Amino acid sequence: MAALAALLLLSCQRQEHRQTRHGEAVPQPQLALLTGLPLVFGEGFSLEAAKHPVIARLERDYQVRLVDGPEQLGTARLLLAAQPRALTAGRLVALDEWVRAGGRLVLLADPLLSWPTDLPLGDPQRPPYEYADTGLLAHWGLRLERPDSSRAAMLTLAGQAVATPSPGTLNGTGGKCRISPDRHSAACGLGKGRAVVVADADFLRSAAGPEALAEQLEQLKR
Repeated sequence: MAALAALLLLSCQRQEHRQTRHGEAVPQPQLALLTGLPLVFGEGFSLEAAKHPVIARLERDYQVRLVDGPEQLGTARLLLAAQPRALTAGRLVALDEWVRAGGRLVLLADPLLSWPTDLPLGDPQRPPYEYADTGLLAHWGLRLERPDSSRAAMLTLAGQAVATPSPGTLNGTGGKCRISPDRHSAACGLGKGRAVVVADADFLRSAAGPEALAEQLEQLKR
């Protein structure tokens, strides 16, 4: 655990870039990242790994900070949860409360992930094969469904069409979520906060994926 904490600290320090506005250095806004995908360290869990295009794009606009759960969000008001691993009931409650208190969340919840990996079956570091929906989406009035088969499709995110291998779909079960026409995403007003749920994470590997994600985060902040 000490080694993991050290890696996380080094990663955060590495990402503390500055922007210049009228000649004045200002801190970048913070983006918390909760993910089961090898976006930051790669599968070798090393700071020497090549930076994933998603992280490279996000670091242009944000100080990206890895978190293990909502209890580590602190003062962060923007969270990207990209195919996160299963959260305990207590953490789900905390995440829901954080959003309703004014947080902004983009949740990538893929029911049929096809992310390439060299790790063997059963390895706990493998990207989650499916989003572990343990009640959060139902609480928000959504039902996540797997595709009938692995079939390439286009999803629209923040007004941009992005190719992806096998996106899931979302259906409404009541609540305050507006489902997109292609049923691949939903925008939810929750208390003082907002969440965008996308039934796919594989789109991050497409050429247009990082930019579409960055635009979605930007729109959610407004």
